[in-house]
Amino acid sequence: MTSGSYAERMEYRVVDAFTDRPFAGNPAAVLILDGPYDEGWARRVAAEFNLSETAFTRPLPDGTRELRWFTPEVEVDLCGHATLATAHVLAELGVEGPYRFSSRSGPLSVTAEGGRLWLDFPSRPAEAIEAPDGLAQALGVAPLWVGRGGTDDLLVEVADEAAVRALAPDLQVLRALPARGVIVTAPGDEYDVVSRFFAPGAGVPEDPVTGSAHTVLAPFWAERLGRDELTAHQASARGGDLLLRLRGDRVDIGGHAVSVATGDLKV
Repeated sequence: MTSGSYAERMEYRVVDAFTDRPFAGNPAAVLILDGPYDEGWARRVAAEFNLSETAFTRPLPDGTRELRWFTPEVEVDLCGHATLATAHVLAELGVEGPYRFSSRSGPLSVTAEGGRLWLDFPSRPAEAIEAPDGLAQALGVAPLWVGRGGTDDLLVEVADEAAVRALAPDLQVLRALPARGVIVTAPGDEYDVVSRFFAPGAGVPEDPVTGSAHTVLAPFWAERLGRDELTAHQASARGGDLLLRLRGDRVDIGGHAVSVATGDLKV
């Protein structure tokens, strides 16, 4: 596929990531391309799918694959669930791993281990900041701790899992905050970590399961809990489970994925 010259039909797959069953986890559309493509076209495709992320990957001369992620409104620097979904599709197509990608966040890889796919992502610790004006009002709960980390996300610790699950934030106020998105977290009852993620300014009111948020959550909770291996649950309506392993300045994020749809994109 070359820029400005597209086949009449192109296969796509929709994959539910960070779940072992359909209609849970976080859905991503994946397009496996064979050459360069037009960015404007990619943005229109992502807007058409209207999922939290659509992934586009193509081979590069160095043997890796370029990987880019688009929300319905913007391109993002890092997306975990769509990376997991892309590796899952490549495996279904018979491509042998490990899967090595070049991205706006540097080199990424995905390997299969113990029945899961594992993302090798950069660790992005949050640094404590003063809570922005309007944050507590938007969330409807008093933060215990606020930091900034990752791809310009706010990390907000609240009292407990019940507070995370009960959140019904004012998305208009959240959209006006100086951040890509807001991660809200607490210790879990059955999991080490529970969280939710809101990014209305990026066209994603609430993301079902957010791999990139766990590059911030892993170092935060590893320090507080005193161990480098954690179980995590993102408590959205769809819900998703992740395993986290902190390795210095890297985070391994493990999860399952399930293909739920395949079709032809007419372009």
